[in-house]
Amino acid sequence: MNPLITAQKLKAAQLSIVSNTSLVLLKLFIGILMGSVAVLSEAIHSGLDLLASIVAFYAVGKAGKPADERHPYGHGKWENVSGVVEALLILAAALYIIYKAVMSFTKGSPVEHIGLGTAVMAISAIVNWFMSAYLFRVAKRTQSIALEADALHLRADVYTSIGVIVGLALIAATDITQLDSVAAFAVALLIIKSSFDLIRDAMGDIFDKRLPLEDESKIKEVFSIYQGGCVRFHRLRSRKSGSVRFIDLHLVVSRKWTIEAAHNLSDAIENSIHEVLPNTQVIIHIDPCNKSIEPCTCE
Repeated sequence: MNPLITAQKLKAAQLSIVSNTSLVLLKLFIGILMGSVAVLSEAIHSGLDLLASIVAFYAVGKAGKPADERHPYGHGKWENVSGVVEALLILAAALYIIYKAVMSFTKGSPVEHIGLGTAVMAISAIVNWFMSAYLFRVAKRTQSIALEADALHLRADVYTSIGVIVGLALIAATDITQLDSVAAFAVALLIIKSSFDLIRDAMGDIFDKRLPLEDESKIKEVFSIYQGGCVRFHRLRSRKSGSVRFIDLHLVVSRKWTIEAAHNLSDAIENSIHEVLPNTQVIIHIDPCNKSIEPCTCE
């Protein structure tokens, strides 16, 4: 793993921890002051975001360690595991929020300082929007699923904060305090959807799902540069571990080629793949052309 990439990931994860800590403390204080289950549910949501950021920070550090004797393919799947853990955390938070919303709805507890709560939710939405945008950029640049999961948490927090603002506005307009619980319930449903999306994406890489079609299309574009005459490709396989892509394929060349010529072509293909897909490990198996399988035009 490139140390510069790891440093970028760690910096982004640290900023996420600082941001989430500030928002948790602010939402807890205002939620208790207001007696709003919706605002408190958002504090719980941000608390789980904070825990998820800590998990992401730990996973990024572990994933950045170089390959060793026990882990010859590196430690990249720490990021995938952290994605699953983060998803389960926010799922647990969503279930707790639903429980609190139902209890509050049946009791109809009063909600005070609505204007203050609305301001806090607006601040939260703005901060999380910019923080999630930053994390998405770093995640895309470094191919980090842990940071992507963290960014998705914060982006979900943006939408749920907006939902709480709508709920508080309706309470102010109608004086129906149960709308606070309805808003909290809507927050929980959005969080549940986010958690299932994260589990699906993280588990896919754990079970060695192939690379996205967009990535494989780039690989095939490289093939098109070299393919023809004596050269053929087959048995392309791909997978991902954390932010590292793994690709293996068979390169078919004329049986008259020297080992050196085939090796030089293999190196050129590998370098071309690295140009379009950085942070990729490529293994190329060289096959001599067999007329019963491939057309051998250079025999």
